[in-house]
Amino acid sequence: MTYNLIRYGVKDASIAENRALVAKVFEALDQTKPQSVRYLVLELEDGEFVHLVGYDKDSSALTGLEAFKAFGADHAERRSTPLVRSSARIIGNYHMLANADEAVPA
Repeated sequence: MTYNLIRYGVKDASIAENRALVAKVFEALDQTKPQSVRYLVLELEDGEFVHLVGYDKDSSALTGLEAFKAFGADHAERRSTPLVRSSARIIGNYHMLANADEAVPA
């Protein structure tokens, strides 16, 4: 499974909208139940959002969702900071990510 960590700040006036759009993505995931996707979104106190995305082969089971397309449609206008994407590897997982890959020794 490939993992990416994505971070970005959101303008104060757009935080509620960003939250609502993220919630719709989770609703769509709950409806479609793709087995090839792992997805976690955190909102930090300072208005920064952190997404941890895991997928097998390709991310289209997530990015192809209409709700995800709506989330991304005006994303640049909602952001207060640039989007930063980093590849990630799970080193440990204790009851946070269901069915995550086994930890890989450093």
